[in-house]
Amino acid sequence: MIMQADGCGACVRSITFRRMVSSQHDAVHRIFRQEPDLLARLVPEAGVRFPEYSSIEPLDTDLTEIRPLERRVDSFFRVRTADDEGGFLLAVESQSKPDPDKHNSWAYYLAHMYAKYRLPPILLVVCRDKKTAEWARGPIRIGRSFHTSMEVFPLVLGPIGVRPITDPEEAAKDLALTTFSILINAKDPGILAILDAVAPVLGPNADWAEYIEAGLDEGPSRDHWRELMAVYTPNFPGLGSVMEETWLEVHADGEAKGEAKAILRVLRTRGVEVSESVQEKVMACVDLEVLETWLDRSLTVASAEELFVEE
Repeated sequence: MIMQADGCGACVRSITFRRMVSSQHDAVHRIFRQEPDLLARLVPEAGVRFPEYSSIEPLDTDLTEIRPLERRVDSFFRVRTADDEGGFLLAVESQSKPDPDKHNSWAYYLAHMYAKYRLPPILLVVCRDKKTAEWARGPIRIGRSFHTSMEVFPLVLGPIGVRPITDPEEAAKDLALTTFSILINAKDPGILAILDAVAPVLGPNADWAEYIEAGLDEGPSRDHWRELMAVYTPNFPGLGSVMEETWLEVHADGEAKGEAKAILRVLRTRGVEVSESVQEKVMACVDLEVLETWLDRSLTVASAEELFVEE
């Protein structure tokens, strides 16, 4: 659920989203809309201090002024600060590559926001590669060589400032920040190891697992995440998510057989060697309670034989 307001003085309305995450671009902004307070924890990574605030409220992202010219910002928030009744506006844009046309759009956004809401606007640009992040920092100068009429200085979040979180204890303290850190570092050469580290923390939480799945590139990293998530039961059956499809595939041959397959898949995904005797013993078991115990152990054991050690 997110909050949406029509203007500065407008009352806030609740809107419930039933549609699943559909793209890498949308995944980042769904995180912000689900947990706007994450912005206060991230903005300092862009090099500025976020002021003490009382609330951060999502606003309508449509900044169109003349109907034929549609301009829509990715995410848009009003921040109410503790020492200033008006607060300020925060526009968040995702940028995948340098695009000179975006300079025009960003300048328009800021000018229009200021004219419409009578509040100072700030632009935050999210980039997943270093080259685009350096380009986005600007500044954007509008004018001629003899005079600059306007300058735009975007704040930028990218792989340089936002480090990947790989410690499970740290990840468990802030699921939203952990999820964002994975998406912003999705092109990191060590992304598979990063996913391995956080899967036990994020896997049981289907919402955050879905954001990661949608935000990863098609290819090895997304395939790897799907394999890791195959052991977790989805919290929203029937909505057709990829994670749910994977889980159903694993369980298609019967619940016990599905549990057995999941145990072996977890072990192999973690790099634990599975002997033929272990495989046969796991696949022959039909006791769901025993299989569930082995499945829990498969997430942490150092050797496959440790599955069968009696407590």
